[in-house]
Amino acid sequence: MVVGITGGIGSGKSTVVKMFSQFEDIAIYIADDEAKKLMNSSNEIKSKLISEFGSDTYQNNTLNRPYLANIVFNNKEKLATLNAIVHPVVNKHLQDFIKYNSNKKYILYENAILFENGSNAFCDKIITVIAPKDIRIQRVIKRDDSTIDVVKNRIKNQWSQNKKALQSHYIIENITLSNTESQVLKIHNYLT
Repeated sequence: MVVGITGGIGSGKSTVVKMFSQFEDIAIYIADDEAKKLMNSSNEIKSKLISEFGSDTYQNNTLNRPYLANIVFNNKEKLATLNAIVHPVVNKHLQDFIKYNSNKKYILYENAILFENGSNAFCDKIITVIAPKDIRIQRVIKRDDSTIDVVKNRIKNQWSQNKKALQSHYIIENITLSNTESQVLKIHNYLT
């Protein structure tokens, strides 16, 4: 069983995934981490990104993240192009991960843009992590040393929490850690 977990920026997905990691009988796939690794290791991705975004996309054979982010986060078409290059390779990698971990009770598949990129199609169940917008903004400002305008812009580029929640099997409201932990335990028990 593949259980997708998603939520908007600052909702606390990473915190919730960490809570799930205490369970020994599951495997966890974090799409963003794997995509970052693949963007540096996959020759297919590298050649397509250089062709699309220029030779400055990589420096010393390593992805120039600030350069690429500056291009794609201000241009929806360029972001869609980036996703069209990276996501098929990540999806293939995920399928291999699922096969390799088929003995686990379930695969927890964390993806911030699970619905936006259609990856919900791989999931048997979906969890959405939510939190009030002001808390999300403060978390991201603190975490990324960002500005309120940058964070609001990133939130605006994602699906709303309500839209994600309506298409999910489980909702985790992540405000206090103790309450979040009890929700995680309850969902894990349902799933197993």
